[in-house]
Amino acid sequence: EPKKRGEERRGEERRGEERREKGREEKRREEKRREEKRREEKRREEKRREEKRREEKRRQDKTRQDKTRQDKTRQDKTRQDKTRQDKTRQDKTRQDKTRQD
Repeated sequence: EPKKRGEERRGEERRGEERREKGREEKRREEKRREEKRREEKRREEKRREEKRREEKRRQDKTRQDKTRQDKTRQDKTRQDKTRQDKTRQDKTRQDKTRQD
């Protein structure tokens, strides 16, 4: 009878230890899952930041191109105006000269 009780106690202790080990394993798995989630979130965050940087660069490039285009248009217009004024001046000079003759 006492021998049986000792075996039962050892069996209960073993089962208790198995339950505790199972609990510890579950905690380790849970921690691994949380760690993986954190890493995944970090990757997503880095991707978002990278995309923002690319978008900002595209925006700056577009602004720069637009400014260059505007400058070129302004220069062309100035050149045309100057040419028109020169032509008008030459025509006027030619007319004045013709009148004098």
